[in-house]
Amino acid sequence: MKFSKMHGIGNDYVYVNGFKEKIDNPEEVSVFVSDRRKGIGSDGLIMIMPSEIADCRMRMFNADGSEGMMCGNGIRCVGKYAYDNGIVKKPELSVETKSGIKYITLQIENGIAVGATVDMGKAILKPSDIPMKADGENFIAKPIEVDGKKYTATCVSMGNPHCIIFMDSDPMKLNLPEIGEKFENHPIFPEKVNTEFVQVLDEHTIFMRVWERGSGETFACGTGACAVAVASVLNGYCKHDEEITIKLRGGDLKIIWKSDGTVMMTGSATHVFDGEIDLPNA
Repeated sequence: MKFSKMHGIGNDYVYVNGFKEKIDNPEEVSVFVSDRRKGIGSDGLIMIMPSEIADCRMRMFNADGSEGMMCGNGIRCVGKYAYDNGIVKKPELSVETKSGIKYITLQIENGIAVGATVDMGKAILKPSDIPMKADGENFIAKPIEVDGKKYTATCVSMGNPHCIIFMDSDPMKLNLPEIGEKFENHPIFPEKVNTEFVQVLDEHTIFMRVWERGSGETFACGTGACAVAVASVLNGYCKHDEEITIKLRGGDLKIIWKSDGTVMMTGSATHVFDGEIDLPNA
């Protein structure tokens, strides 16, 4: 199988050109290639495929083989791959995902895409649509108990569910592997959840650490950064229509939550290397 290794501010995936390569068992392939000792090493597998309703289609699989709805860092790299490899030779393109069609504007330098701004669509706030087992029209600054400790959470979906916890202290001091897994599998989230532990630095700057369902801690999460920006506005830390820098372990993303509800995300897309790997039982 031929592949490309790419990352969006440290959120790394193995990318496969589905226009040329066929994978019958992407769940198993994702587990294999994601292994950082026995495989290639990544947060998962992303396939770039033909689409009947957009310029191309993205299928994204987590490191545990589960299929994700969307990946904000991954979709920027999909746009870069499609442009750099001539699949879509225009700076504005559409990508079909399990969360609907997303629209990308690429940043081109010397004929190569180096980053992108993505229209991530509108944030989902109703608990039943996130989904989570809670009543009401939103879940903003409400209590949640995890492993016997009470937290104040704000929950948002950007096509996949996010639980945001604002902290007074540095999130880097958390034992994230322990607490992240317990949030992920909390019974209030029927489809599990991504969890962001957040420290507000000022009204335009947020630091976050993320635990992604199916992958564990990652250096960045694009949909998570969008959800954090939305939650920061909802809780009065930031404002609509103003750029918010979300600082992650892998780098920075620029997010704007517009007054019309649309979330715009801007960040880099980086190619690391191309290769070919023998798949087990292939």
